Amino acid sequence: MLAVLAGGPGAAEAPFDAAAALRHVERLVAIGPRPAGSAAAARARRYLVDQLRGIGVKAQVQPFEADTPHGRLRMANVVAVLPGRRPDVILLGGHYDTKLFREFRFVGANDGGSSAALLLELTRALGARPREFTYWVVWFDGEEAFGAWTATDSLYGSRRMAEDLRRAGRLPRAVLVADMIGDRALGIRREAFSTPWLTDLVWATARRLGYGAHFSDETLPVEDDHAPFLRHGVPAALVIDFDYPPWHTAEDTLDRVSARSLETVGRILLEALPAIEERLARTPRGG
Repeated sequence: MLAVLAGGPGAAEAPFDAAAALRHVERLVAIGPRPAGSAAAARARRYLVDQLRGIGVKAQVQPFEADTPHGRLRMANVVAVLPGRRPDVILLGGHYDTKLFREFRFVGANDGGSSAALLLELTRALGARPREFTYWVVWFDGEEAFGAWTATDSLYGSRRMAEDLRRAGRLPRAVLVADMIGDRALGIRREAFSTPWLTDLVWATARRLGYGAHFSDETLPVEDDHAPFLRHGVPAALVIDFDYPPWHTAEDTLDRVSARSLETVGRILLEALPAIEERLARTPRGG
């Protein structure tokens, strides 16, 4: 693989373009609030598909319906498939919806915008480098709860995908989810439920690249789009900066998001993937 990937040439061949990622955030924010099931969410989805088409990647829009406190709503996950030399799948995910607030205008620059933008730029960079494993890059719909967070009112898109893949016997080998990673004051703690070896590889990469100050060994439990896959026995990890004062407020605006933070997380994930592939290549499924 390992010969090609161990030296890590991929990131050098297709560096993470932080300016492009920030432009994606800007354009998503310009759409306005994008709660799941809304017309604005559909516009955001079209933006994602158009951007993927522009870099030569075909997107699969996977629609589904979900029962919510606001009735049955139509939602859709967006999936970009990047074939590798083997069919085993590593899933990179994040959400593109924003939480619904009626009392103020919530544009979710960081919470929804940053993860969607990061994934677009990761797809472009990954598409230009050799891959041992196949990658699914997934923009989950309906991560946010419509009311108070519960097991049934949250994670609509990832719950649906994980269950569908389990039934089909097609669960990925590993899942990495990013959320709220554009904060100018980037500070990411280890997520307590995440698979330890996956978190270890990401954190070791952060230290090696000189970004260790942004990745703390303190732990914090956060339920996010990695959780449904963990429940099905898939190694999964979450990279999230939950120490974000504008979280779920009207102040989660474009000026709160930093291209440098997007680049930090993007570079780390791209550089960590060869080590993740190597670990999976020498570990049998379920091991």
